[in-house]
Amino acid sequence: MVYGAGLRLDKFLWFARLAPSRSYAQDLCESRRLRIDGRVVERASALVRAGSVLSWPRGDEIIVVRVEAIPDRRGPYVEAREYYTDLTPDRGHRDGGQLALLPEGFAVA
Repeated sequence: MVYGAGLRLDKFLWFARLAPSRSYAQDLCESRRLRIDGRVVERASALVRAGSVLSWPRGDEIIVVRVEAIPDRRGPYVEAREYYTDLTPDRGHRDGGQLALLPEGFAVA
């Protein structure tokens, strides 16, 4: 079970730099392609808490991340990386880790 303080899902995705913009994060949340702990998300206002597992499709793969902490701001990438753990199968073997979580064409900066 997941307890504790929560944050809107769209804000978490943006703060953790998993989405290039807040509007992109909102669109992803409302597309019904994103899941929190296996449940389909329909609204950007869904709460995410530490321990939640998020998953969504991107191209031919499924991105899976576990929320480690709730950020209070959108900081630099190195700081944002501490808020989640990438659980995507075989990701570490293909691209060395976290650099390809954003959709193609978006910079990580």
